[in-house]
Amino acid sequence: QVQLVESGGGLVQAGGSLRLSCAASGSIFSINRMGWYRQVPGKERELVATITSGGSTNVADSVKGRFTISRDNAKNTVYLQMSSLKPEDTAVYYCNAIIQLSQTPNEFQYWGQGTQVTVSS
Repeated sequence: QVQLVESGGGLVQAGGSLRLSCAASGSIFSINRMGWYRQVPGKERELVATITSGGSTNVADSVKGRFTISRDNAKNTVYLQMSSLKPEDTAVYYCNAIIQLSQTPNEFQYWGQGTQVTVSS
């Protein structure tokens, strides 16, 4: 079994910073892509940023220049450093990982339980 455990959410004032962490554990052969998505009530979950095992990143325009994604492959952990936070960044942030469980090429998608980020004005 694979688990993604997130930490680092909370309440912050506009202009402040938060750092989210997500650690993957379990029977993992390799992790291809890790990333963060966010969702507010009544809206679809949207991509925030992703990073491959090689370090290639994809960052949403809405957070580009303010959020930085990074990962520690040895620890199977992905981070999201969020700066210059705005009230519109308020959402539940979900960790996502595309994981290979064995030497066969099949990959599976996993989600964390979500962590609330609230930015007050």
